[in-house]
Formats: sequence, structure tokens, C-alpha cells
Amino acid sequence: MNDRRDLLILGGGLVGMTLALAAARKGLSSHVVDRADPADLTAEGFDGRASAISTASWNLFGNIGIADALEPHGCPIETIAVSDQRKPGRIDFRPEPHEGSLGRMFANRALRLALFEAAAAEPLIAWHAKSEVAERQRGEHAVSATLADGRTLSAALMVGAEGRTSPTRETAGIKVAKWQYGHRAIIAGLEHEKPHQGVAWEIFYPTGPFALLPMRDGAGGAHRSALVWTVDEKDAAGTLKLSDRAFLAEVEKRMGDLFGAVRGAGPRSSFPLGFHHTVRVTDRRLALVGDAAHGIHPIAGQGLNLGLRDVGALVEVLSEGMRLGLEPGDAQLLARYERWRGLDSFTVALATDSLTRLFGVPGRTASAVRRFGMAGVERIPALKHWFMDEARGVSGDVPELMRA
Repeated sequence: MNDRRDLLILGGGLVGMTLALAAARKGLSSHVVDRADPADLTAEGFDGRASAISTASWNLFGNIGIADALEPHGCPIETIAVSDQRKPGRIDFRPEPHEGSLGRMFANRALRLALFEAAAAEPLIAWHAKSEVAERQRGEHAVSATLADGRTLSAALMVGAEGRTSPTRETAGIKVAKWQYGHRAIIAGLEHEKPHQGVAWEIFYPTGPFALLPMRDGAGGAHRSALVWTVDEKDAAGTLKLSDRAFLAEVEKRMGDLFGAVRGAGPRSSFPLGFHHTVRVTDRRLALVGDAAHGIHPIAGQGLNLGLRDVGALVEVLSEGMRLGLEPGDAQLLARYERWRGLDSFTVALATDSLTRLFGVPGRTASAVRRFGMAGVERIPALKHWFMDEARGVSGDVPELMRA
């Protein structure tokens, strides 16, 4: 089998599959290889695993043709409320009516269903699900991957999109700066008494952020939010083992009366929190996207959006190169992608890391200083709008596919 395509995308998650669809919109064909079973990733039920989709990322979904399928499943983020232990001095980020929402919240299952359905119907995408890569090859004129079943897939450019532990990145020998925060994020879906009014809460406690993210009401009108609760690594196992009643009591203690009584919580899961950033995002006939290139703290909900900016930039670089007669693996195109995404992703990662450390300083004095600073931001409209533009992904050099 020698079905050579433009791109060989290793990793068919949210970023990898979005890349394949975005590339197809520009006439680029791809192989998408993923080890997971799509049926497992789209199983019924709300488990709290959700993603904030920024304005720019929503524009991308619209431009690749999946926004209509997603629209009924999203919950607009009307306001972002940032608070230090729910004490006075919080910030409310609320755009003007003509500016729209600050983004949308989606259950990851809904994102995958829309992406997978679109990919299955796209002839420029050859989707190899439940497939293991046995060997990767990058030569002067082509790249290839040999699968565990013996098939060989070839293309002009290899893209590593497998996530934080990307074997493609490791095989290429690309160095990574990384560290752990010593914390773990507990994820769960919540049902609560009062409506959330589209408010995303980021409440900072000495042990870490406690985020409540607005989701669409469930069947029967149940009010729902996604919980991302940061705890010390040493406390994570105990938190996961709490009885449902004890877990809900701990959650209510931290959220107070924001949403009234918490009536139920879905299955709990967790993941360790760390930082990593590659020294470069390209190599010979190789580009990295998403968590394969950078992993940040979920404190600002920018992880997936950062990966989608990689997608927009890479597709723009490759499609413009095609118009000039250059093939996707051309070194000039990869150098442009490196310049574009290397600095931008590092800047966001550094800002997120700094924010994590700032709010992690314990003590009353540190809390008072933070609240004083937040109160100052609250009183300066221009500064608030700058932060909102950053959160919406509409500042800086925005890729064409991510513009309205």
C-alpha cells in the first residue's frame, strides 16, 4: 500500500483531527493515525471533561464547517469571574453586548463527535483508528510510518500531535524544558440548584485554583457545570476516594452559595499538572502541534486554544507555500511556522506559569496584594479589554482561519 498524501498526522485527538479538517479545506490531503478507539472517546455520559473554546477557535470551527453541528451543544461564557478565596477585590471580565461572549464551553465528547463525523465524510482524510505506529521514517524527500499491522503510510510532512508524551517528538530527539507543579487537577461534572448565568468562576485557594465552568443544562433542565479542582499531589488519592456525600460537601465548602446546593457529581478523574515547552517545534520534514509542542497549567483554560492556533498557523503556512509551488515538507515553510508559533506559544506558556506561581504564594499579605492588584485591573477598562482579547484569542498575529 502506497497512498502518499501531503500530511502524515500522528495523533487523532482534538488538535490532530482539527488539523486534518483545516488542511482539507485548503486542499491538503492527510493520513491520520491514532491508537484510540473512537467508540471509547465518544461514549455516552457527562464526566466533566470539557474545553473552553475561545472566539478565535470558534471562528476556526466555523471556517472548517463544524460550527453548525457544535452550536446546539455549547454554553456561552458570558463572564469570567476571578476571585482570591472569594474575598473582596475580584475581577469580572464581561464584554460589551456587541462583542459577543468570551468563548464557549463544550463537553469534549461533543467536540470529538463533530470532528469525527466530519473527518469520516472528508475524502482528503484517510483515518487509521486503533492503529499503533511501529516505526517512523523521515527522509530527504518524504516521510513514512509503518503500522503494527505492516502497512506503510507515506507523506511529504510528518506532524506530531500525540500529546504531552509524544513519541514522535522523542524519536526526533527534540529537547523539552519541563517541570511539575506538585498538584493534580480533579475533574468532575456537577449538577447544582441555581443556574450559572454563563459565569466561569476561577477561585484561587492556597492549595490551588478551583474552577467552575458553565455547561449547557442537562436533560430535564438540570443546571450543570464542569469542575476543575487543583489539589496537592499528596491529597489527590484521598480526594478521589471520598464518598459522594463527602466530596460534594468539600465542593460546596469551596464554592459557597454561588450555585446553591450541589445535587450530584459525575465520575471523578484526575491528571498531574506540569509545564513543558520544546526548544523548537520543527525538524526535518516534521512539525509539532498542540501538547506535543507545549503543555501549560489549565489555570486560564488556554491549553486547547494554544494547540488550535498551531493548527491555524501551520495550515496557513502550508497553503501559502502550495500557491508558490512549494511542497508541504519544504524547509522554508517549516522555518516560518517555527518563527510564528515558537515565540507566541512560549509567551502564553510563560504568562500562565507566572500566574500559577503568583496565586500560589501563601499568606494573608500575599492575598491582600493580589486582591489590591485585581481591584486595580477592575477599575481600568483598557486593561480589562486587553485581558479579554487575550482570552478570546483575537490579539496578535491571528491565522486567517481563526478570523471571523
